[in-house]
Amino acid sequence: MKILGKFPSTRLRRVRNSDWIRRLISENNLSANDLILPIFLREGKNKVEKIKSMPGINRYTVDKLPYILDKAKKFKIPLVALFPQTPGKKKDKDGTEALNENNLICRGIRLIKKKYNNLGVMTDVALDPYTTHGHDGIIFNNKIDNDKTLKILVKQAVLQAEMGSDVIAPSDMMDGRIGVIRKSLDKNKFIETKILSYAVKYASNFYGPFRDAVGSKSKLKINKKSYQMDFRNSDELFREVSLDIKEGADFVMVKPGLPYLDIISKIKENFKIPVFSYQVSGEYSLLKEGVKKKLINEEAIYESLISLKRAGSSAIVTYFAIDILKSMKKFK
Repeated sequence: MKILGKFPSTRLRRVRNSDWIRRLISENNLSANDLILPIFLREGKNKVEKIKSMPGINRYTVDKLPYILDKAKKFKIPLVALFPQTPGKKKDKDGTEALNENNLICRGIRLIKKKYNNLGVMTDVALDPYTTHGHDGIIFNNKIDNDKTLKILVKQAVLQAEMGSDVIAPSDMMDGRIGVIRKSLDKNKFIETKILSYAVKYASNFYGPFRDAVGSKSKLKINKKSYQMDFRNSDELFREVSLDIKEGADFVMVKPGLPYLDIISKIKENFKIPVFSYQVSGEYSLLKEGVKKKLINEEAIYESLISLKRAGSSAIVTYFAIDILKSMKKFK
């Protein structure tokens, strides 16, 4: 029976039936240049401590940082992001440890700049790792006081720049913080210091393991919905992003990543600025557990990162950075 005439002249399978053609026409690819490696710091000496809620991720004492930094260097990761687990005895209601030039972050920056001069350093500007209540700002009359918080955030940002931080990353979601930080950095002659604004940070349920890693989870008595964005909304991203760009942000962050692909895409389409995304701790732990239990295969991790690229991410903060670079050649 002759049926050839019924077949279409356009066969889309022709452009995906071999590995070489799939590679040749792929629209999105992943490399070390797309990845930012988050690193957790802890006090003490000669310690590499496993984080139970994030299998495969550790906290490092500053002297043990080379253990993970050597891997970042080997795989040519351009930027690392530092986060501290501040001991309880160094926390107070106003997060003043954030202004200590010998705190974990400052010591970590100094080590990297001394031994790894071709590696970028990104540091978080927020108070949650340093406050006894676990919030990103100062509490006054049982509310987060925006303007009181700005005063300490500015000092924190300038201190980190003085230590050598390349990218200052305000993640606190206080109104007006990008403008006052940019002005203060410029006034102190840190005109080359970049600002990555967490412009679009949602009050998400995917942050739990991170809060455990930095020691703020058990401290929270009230939620962060009064200053982080409502995950039911998307339109306010236009105001948040446009304000931060006007105030001097060099890049903007969307956090979390995977549940907010539509948000990443909208920013990419409407603003001519690099968009970063954060594949947060809850996403990491869920994917890691899925692979461990063989509910999904390892390539699902690669797929998740490609989806963030496809949505418009210029770079991705991910705890999978080293693992995916080790295994990526397997995925076609």
